[in-house]
Amino acid sequence: MQTGENEQALRKIADMSRFIAITILMLHFYFYCYGAFVEWKLTIPFTDQIMGNISNTGLFVKFNYSKYWALLLLIISLMGVKGKKDDKLYYKAGFAYLITGLILYFFSNLLWNSSHISHVSAILYMAMTTAGFLLIISGSTLITRVIKSRLEGDIFNADQETFPQEERLLENEYSINLPAKYLLKGKLRKSWINIINPFRGNLVMGTPGSGKSYFVIRHVITQHIQKGFSMFVYDFKLPDLSIIVYNTWLKYKHLYKIEPKFYVINFDDLNRTHRCNPLDPSLMTDVTDAAESARTILIGLNREWIKKQGDFFIESAINFVTAIIWFLKKYEDGKFCTLPHVIELMQVDYEKLFTLLQQVKEVEVLINPFINAYKNEAMEQLEGQIASAKVAMARLSSPQLYYVLSGNDFSLDINDPVKPKLVCMGNNPQKIQIYGAVLSLYVNRLVKLVNQKNKLKSSLIFDEFPTIYLNGIDSLIATARSNKVSTTLGIQDLSQLRKDYGREQADVIMGIVGNVISGQVTGDTAKQLSDRVGRIMQDRESISINSGDTSISKSKQLEAAVPASKISSLSSGQFVGMVADDPQERIDLKAFHNEILNDHDALTKETEGYQEIPEIRKINQELVEKCYLKIRSDIKNLEI
Repeated sequence: MQTGENEQALRKIADMSRFIAITILMLHFYFYCYGAFVEWKLTIPFTDQIMGNISNTGLFVKFNYSKYWALLLLIISLMGVKGKKDDKLYYKAGFAYLITGLILYFFSNLLWNSSHISHVSAILYMAMTTAGFLLIISGSTLITRVIKSRLEGDIFNADQETFPQEERLLENEYSINLPAKYLLKGKLRKSWINIINPFRGNLVMGTPGSGKSYFVIRHVITQHIQKGFSMFVYDFKLPDLSIIVYNTWLKYKHLYKIEPKFYVINFDDLNRTHRCNPLDPSLMTDVTDAAESARTILIGLNREWIKKQGDFFIESAINFVTAIIWFLKKYEDGKFCTLPHVIELMQVDYEKLFTLLQQVKEVEVLINPFINAYKNEAMEQLEGQIASAKVAMARLSSPQLYYVLSGNDFSLDINDPVKPKLVCMGNNPQKIQIYGAVLSLYVNRLVKLVNQKNKLKSSLIFDEFPTIYLNGIDSLIATARSNKVSTTLGIQDLSQLRKDYGREQADVIMGIVGNVISGQVTGDTAKQLSDRVGRIMQDRESISINSGDTSISKSKQLEAAVPASKISSLSSGQFVGMVADDPQERIDLKAFHNEILNDHDALTKETEGYQEIPEIRKINQELVEKCYLKIRSDIKNLEI
């Protein structure tokens, strides 16, 4: 108990111990330097008699016994020392005094000679031993005055912002497992990021260079192919991811029950691309499919329309394109139902076009407002309704695009149990707006076909997701889990997603994904991620210094496990996030803040051994032009 009586008694015990230690040291000097004391005439018979009695106790049996006892009693006395704390004192100075004192205290023995000791050597011996004794007292006292703060050297609070993470490897037939290391109270430990249920949606975030593709997405690709997934990959910088898919497929295709086929869409290199018709009439069951395709392609070409959906002129343009798509679907059993034919048909004169479209009864209700405006000669209104669609779609009038979009090498149902596929579609950063719109159409049609019952497990991977428009991505993530569709979205920052998809849609996507893996992000994204990881109990210390005393108060507070400032300063390869679990396989430690471990040498060696994606067919410009002219001819024949 901290009472005045106890403190006073402790002080008296300490003083008594120190006094006895000093007395024993003085007796040691008198006994072993007796010749010098005789020369100095400092001996008397009574003192000699007392020394004789003390020596019978065995205190002076060996030279250092008495010094050991003096040092032991000094240490006991120092245990009761309670000096005023000072934040300007450090252990280094105290230990320097202490070690120097011990050296002087024991190495002074070299000055003592048992056969003969002069008064000079006696003085030096006693002075050196006494100095060592005093330095031991000073050093020990200094050490007790140092403020012991565990947080003192932790400038950025790194040790306190660590927490236990999952160290078990939890693997199943769908999982993605990433080895990592993390810091826990100053010690590095091995851990695993276990995405045991990828069907709940995976969001991979990080600024350019943070390692999204190298540390995360490439492992999603390789591990899912090893586990027999059908796959779609949107490769923003073709062939960065496509070549990984192709070579992994070559290595593991024999593991599939039915060997999947590999397909690639590449608008820049027609020799290395397959052809696919996103408006395949056999895969459109009703007019809503046509409407969804029209909305996707137009919004893909005019991204600002995302925030203006419902506007009269925007909806009119979508209805107009829907009518043309559905007409071509119905005309001669969809013989000309391709996007290039849609683009060409839109350019036909109004009178001929409306006459043609009226041949299909299901289209009449869609084009009726346009026909009325035309009959009433409200040409300004008509142009306002249609011109934005015509101008936007005209940008797709390219022989290269026409060639790819008008063929039918494969269908988009990648998880067909009979014909599984691995499909890669590449964009070009220099042609984002044009290619992105076409790829958006592919993706929307593919998603609708994939998200169905009784299909194979599939993995949809989107690098730089905001560069395409996927209508209903939130519904896909919310409903695809039961159909074993894993969706992985790669974005740079939430602000990028908000810019291209609108704030509401971006916030919904951020909110519904179950697994979030984020590298360096800043601003509101970092704050949201910090809140998602949550708070942990952290030690706090406060130091109070006044003229009379120094006190340290310790407490625990609930603080952010990974503050936003730390997320915004992550290095490449370091990730923060949260994983989801299953009722059958619980994960208590869902949050993580670690560094993913890649075997760089092995990956470099593997990459160097990659085969290029082979040429599909030899294509020359004459063939492409012929295809382009044929499509235009088909539409002209429709007019007759």
